[in-house]
Amino acid sequence: MIPEEAVSPSGAVFGWADESGEDKYGNWASFSVAGADGALVGQRLRWIPSGRFMMGSPADEEGRWDDEGPRHEVVFASGFWLFETACRQELWQAVMGNNPSRFKGPTLPVECVSFEDVERFLAKLNAVKPGLGLVLPSEAQWEYACRAGTDTAYSFGKEISRQQVNFGSDGTVRVGSRPANNWGLFEMHGNVLEWCADTWHRTYDGAPADGAAWIDEGAAPHVIRNGSWFGYTRLVRAAYRAWYSPAVCIGDLGFRCARVQ
Repeated sequence: MIPEEAVSPSGAVFGWADESGEDKYGNWASFSVAGADGALVGQRLRWIPSGRFMMGSPADEEGRWDDEGPRHEVVFASGFWLFETACRQELWQAVMGNNPSRFKGPTLPVECVSFEDVERFLAKLNAVKPGLGLVLPSEAQWEYACRAGTDTAYSFGKEISRQQVNFGSDGTVRVGSRPANNWGLFEMHGNVLEWCADTWHRTYDGAPADGAAWIDEGAAPHVIRNGSWFGYTRLVRAAYRAWYSPAVCIGDLGFRCARVQ
C-alpha cells in the first residue's frame, strides 16, 4: 500500500505515478516519460519513512574527516520519495535529448552533469509531468536514506566488498546491479557521486534538525554525497561528504531525485 498521506481520494498517487505497489522493502511508485522515439522510459521511487537518525560519523570511525561532525540527531516528521537508483542515461536522454556521460549505456548512471545541468533537467521533467515535483534531496535526506536504519560506516555493516559496492574500479556499472539497502535503494555506496540541494558548510554546527536542505544564497559550492567507482573504502562511507562548484561536471558525478510534496 502507498502511504496514506501520498494517496488522493481516487487512489491515484497525485496523478504523477503510472504504477505503485509494495514489496519486501516497502512502498514504491513509478512514472514514465516518452523519449524522442516515443518509447516510454520509467523510473521507480521508494517511499522513505518518517523517523530519526544520528547524522554524521562518530569520532572513532575509521577514515572519518572532521567535516562529518558534530554528530547530531535529525528528525523527519514526514516521509519522502527518493529515486530507487541514480538517474539512468536513458531517462536523461528522454528528457534532455542528449547524453553527456563518459561511460555510455542506457542503464548506466548519467554522469558528467553539473549542478546547473541537473537544475535544468528537473525544471524540464517537472514541466513535462505536472504534479511530479522532483527536487534534489537534502544532505540529511540522502544520508538518512543511505543508512536505512543502520548506524555503521556502511549500510551493509562495518566493512564492504566489491560485490556489494562499485569502488576502485574502471568505471560505472548498471544501476541496480549491486545489492539494495534495507529500504530498497541501490548503489547508495559507490558507482557515482550524487549532487544534493545543500550548499557547502564546513561542519554541521547550526545544521537544520528537521532534515531540510541547508542553503545559502549565491553560487556557493554544493554538497556531493556517496563515493564513486573511482574512490576507495574511506570515500564510500555513509557519512562521507564533499563539495563541488555548481558548474563542475566530471565522469563520476551524477544524482538521484527526491519528491517531498
